[in-house]
Amino acid sequence: MSDLKTTVMPDVSTTSAHGYTLWQLVRYMLALGTWGFGGPVALAGYMYRDLVERRQWFTDADYKEGLALAQLMPGPLAAQLAIYLGFVHYRLRGASLVGAAFVLPSFLMVVGLGAAYTTYGGIGWMQSVFYGVGAAVIGIIAMSAYKLTSKSVGKDRLLWPIFLVSAAVTVATQSEEVWLFLGAGVLVWLWRAPPAWLRHGSGLHSVAAPIAGMFALHSIDGVKLKQIGLYFAYAGSFVFGSGLAIVPFLYGGVVKEYGWLTDRQFVDAVAVAMITPGPVVITTGFIGFLVSGFWGAVVAALATFVPCYLFTVIPAPYFKKYGKRPDVIAFVDGVTAAAIGSIAGAVIVIGQRSITDWITAALALATVAVLWRFKKLPEPAIVAAAAIIGLVVHPLVTPL
Repeated sequence: MSDLKTTVMPDVSTTSAHGYTLWQLVRYMLALGTWGFGGPVALAGYMYRDLVERRQWFTDADYKEGLALAQLMPGPLAAQLAIYLGFVHYRLRGASLVGAAFVLPSFLMVVGLGAAYTTYGGIGWMQSVFYGVGAAVIGIIAMSAYKLTSKSVGKDRLLWPIFLVSAAVTVATQSEEVWLFLGAGVLVWLWRAPPAWLRHGSGLHSVAAPIAGMFALHSIDGVKLKQIGLYFAYAGSFVFGSGLAIVPFLYGGVVKEYGWLTDRQFVDAVAVAMITPGPVVITTGFIGFLVSGFWGAVVAALATFVPCYLFTVIPAPYFKKYGKRPDVIAFVDGVTAAAIGSIAGAVIVIGQRSITDWITAALALATVAVLWRFKKLPEPAIVAAAAIIGLVVHPLVTPL
């Protein structure tokens, strides 16, 4: 193995500084994008478990900075967290390769499903698979949320109220509020590391909101492809929150405003995102395929993910440069507590959609029990078993 570590690309292959090569991280993200079921909450949990706890490629501080940045910027949480981790030690090249590796597997899957969907006029087995997989995923997400809460919130008396309020707001509104994350960060910052002007009795200055911009694709042939590019760039630039937060936004555009899909097709598109691994936002690729074929899928996916890439790599150097300052650490702690609270609340929100009867409830509880007992059991095995159970059981419990 040592012979492979030549000086051809020393900044990529050297492991002495941080214990891994860029290609090892790319392979991990490629694998996670291939088998990482459960949406952004579970994917963020997998990254923490695998890259911080088990492999120790990243520190707690690296992970918390990435999670905070992903919550503050618009776009899909899991993809932005992956991009940030790629940036930590390998800068733009790492962010680019890691981001592409994370998104590519699920993109190819939704394109294949889109081709099958248009060829055969729908995918009837999808609901049966999601019946089983959706319930198991709730168990997986619950365990991920538990681990994140134990590690990042712990017994901190200031962070626990923030965690609980964020969870409650997420459940009540069924969305993630960026102002709640910002407010939590400012609160902990002012409490733990107040600036000098505050300690001396000066008034508060206004807190700047994150800057959101619009990334527009151009030089695209065809009016419809241009519409797709502009619309999904807008969606990727202005929708805050992880995964499912973009779903109601997309519904208003692709169904109500443009009439590209019917209600039934949109529901199927969301189901495709939930039963395929990788980021939930990859449903934009499936929608793009239904609207305008393969190139529609390419344009929709690129237009959605390029803004989140830019919103990650542009502020990332400042997070790394100033991340050790006490005021920044306090701000990140507050944002992280709110983010994890939102993740915990999302377990309930998603569970309301996936737990529909005693069978799915039992499957979710069984998943938690199995993961608690067998901590090294791979999630893909659980998901595969749940899919088989769904295919067998769902037709029996669904009225004709």
